[in-house]
Amino acid sequence: MNSPGMVLEGRSYRGVLFCGMMFTEDGLKVLEFNVRFGDPECQVLCSRLESDLLELLDATATGKLEDSEPLKWRKDAAMVVVMATEGYPGKYAKGSVIRKLEDANALEGVQVFHAGTARKDGEIVANGGRVLGVTGTGPSIAVAQERAYKGVEMVDWPEGFYRKDIGWRALARE
Repeated sequence: MNSPGMVLEGRSYRGVLFCGMMFTEDGLKVLEFNVRFGDPECQVLCSRLESDLLELLDATATGKLEDSEPLKWRKDAAMVVVMATEGYPGKYAKGSVIRKLEDANALEGVQVFHAGTARKDGEIVANGGRVLGVTGTGPSIAVAQERAYKGVEMVDWPEGFYRKDIGWRALARE
């Protein structure tokens, strides 16, 4: 159901709405609407958001968003590399231990987002297919990519895998 339909039914929507779009020969096309923070598209945007996200969410929930300051964004480029469980998108096992996340997060310009993890017996374990979003930021796409992959390489997770071609189109345009 879309927002006008919700209004007609007397339901209000307050929250985050992500619109996935693609440019085609016929113009802009909407692929999906999403409201999750676990998606790589959201993770890369959160890395560039300079405004206080908690304040924005509170203002949204309490109906005071229009009183908020305009969003502030960092000028840095950002890129996310998804680490997935071996076997994804097919069958995959849950429960493999993921280590050195703190080491990856300590790297300059690197932030690791958890999308499919759980805590078990004091350790972080894989609990889904797409498990981590390792995001790199920097003054250029090349630096953001380099940092993201350094973060990925720092993570100790033998049962995880990732693509090695993320960002190639953006790099070609830079």
